[in-house]
Amino acid sequence: MPNILIVSGHPNLNHSIANATILDEVATALPAAEIRRLDWLYPDGKINLDEEQKSLLKADVIVWQFPFSWYGLPGLMKQWLDEVFVHGFAHGSTAKLGGKKLLLSFTTGAPQAAYTPDGFFGHTVEDYLIPFATTARLCQLKMLPPLYTCGISYADRDDDKIAQQKTLAREHASRLIALLNAIHE
Repeated sequence: MPNILIVSGHPNLNHSIANATILDEVATALPAAEIRRLDWLYPDGKINLDEEQKSLLKADVIVWQFPFSWYGLPGLMKQWLDEVFVHGFAHGSTAKLGGKKLLLSFTTGAPQAAYTPDGFFGHTVEDYLIPFATTARLCQLKMLPPLYTCGISYADRDDDKIAQQKTLAREHASRLIALLNAIHE
């Protein structure tokens, strides 16, 4: 099995239902995978570039696990990307990440129906992923098809909605685990 690095970009996993459940399920099923929970590691926002780059260098497969935030990465994960994926390390003539696989695994608050040309947003989820594909291309990463689950909203959470979100998160985790188990170097 390839070395798997999962970078969690949720801004506060202590208040998460879906992303926390996904990470817990993956940690149980794939104990050899390294999971870096950015909000736990860097509550002060001061990212240890050396540690993050060492983790990336060891990985064959890099998974970005996050809640889709304003159609992109949450703030701390965007900061992580800005600070860690610098020229000379992630891209440029001395880039070190080329050939690794990148998998986006994320949740959205809005339902799937909102992400259609005729839906509320007027675009598909994939339409919003162009910057990710461009980043992968710049860094010579092989971007795998994304894995996402829609409809994980923080609004109006009652016990039934929380139970439904946990079910959706477990299903997402099962798909992610199966995909990671199927990846060979």
